Amino acid sequence: MGLGVGIVGLPNVGKSTTFNALTKAQNAEAQNYPFCTIEPNKAIVPVPDKRLDALAKIVIPDKIQYSTIDFVDIAGLVRGASKGEGLGNQFLSNIREVEMILHMVRCFEDGNITHVEGDVNPLRDIEIIETELIYADISQLEKKIDRLKKQAKTSKEAASSFIIAEELFKHLEELNPVKTFEKLEDDVFIALDKELRFLSNKDVIYGANVDEDSLADGGNKFVEILKEHAASVNADVIMLCAKIEEELVGLEDEEAQEFLTDLGVEESGLEQIIHKAFDKLGLQSYFTAGKIEVRAWTIKKNTKAPQAAAVIHNDFEKGFIKAEVIAYEDFVSLGGEAKCKEAGKLKLEGKDYIVQDGDVMHFRFNV
Repeated sequence: MGLGVGIVGLPNVGKSTTFNALTKAQNAEAQNYPFCTIEPNKAIVPVPDKRLDALAKIVIPDKIQYSTIDFVDIAGLVRGASKGEGLGNQFLSNIREVEMILHMVRCFEDGNITHVEGDVNPLRDIEIIETELIYADISQLEKKIDRLKKQAKTSKEAASSFIIAEELFKHLEELNPVKTFEKLEDDVFIALDKELRFLSNKDVIYGANVDEDSLADGGNKFVEILKEHAASVNADVIMLCAKIEEELVGLEDEEAQEFLTDLGVEESGLEQIIHKAFDKLGLQSYFTAGKIEVRAWTIKKNTKAPQAAAVIHNDFEKGFIKAEVIAYEDFVSLGGEAKCKEAGKLKLEGKDYIVQDGDVMHFRFNV
């Protein structure tokens, strides 16, 4: 799908450790040193889905293939990044390419791990990063306004864009993020955002990186401060211990589950982040279930059947006839396709059918 989540945060907050765990490989240099991640690392991460395992028990395929989501580890931003401090400009352009931001925030004290600002203070850390994103947006918008000013003399379209751009510039100058601009629904603004991909307009998930004790206790004072802030800006907070997540990577699934249960946690922080990001990006999965593979296919929510078929192959959309659809719950409870047919649970749907999350599908097409 090419939809990505950029992991940002100050140096030494657990970004690269989290990324290592996400990729199930130690391929980001996670060292206790600012700027150790100089080139952004991209990883295609499977989206855990227990439904695929349930389908596989019935179909017994040769392989299982999960939906995926892209994560990009963007090297440590610091105060002044938008002016080029700490190699910041290069990293800010990398954030522009992603659809969503996972903002890692340090919520633990440890004298052995240096903090670039000297002490642990989640709100200050968030403000530093988010201010840099706003400054980067101001810089982008300033250049655009200069161009629009010249074009506005001969173009009505440029003139109306110029007015909105000027209003947005004033909004940003007061260090307000783009996402609180009052004209977000305006077509002119939408076109501007599509072109400039404003950083401070991207959805954010906060990752509260805690120590093992705080994870077992369900949080600490820093997490509470972060949750309060997140609620005020309508963002989600997911608590995790990056170090534990990295350790979980080396364990078998059953061992990992046992480890989490001992900590009193149902699902790992990374799984929560992956699921939350997948949902906030407006994505869902439908399934195909055959002897060769049981597979999840990623589509945008509210996608119609022919467009969903195109994810498998363009020919499926061009020659679309009908979609054979079985609801996931029916497939599992009745024990497979044949029994669903007998029970009248296999439905034939046309080109206007909106695919539901978890539909088990087979496409009829003719090219």
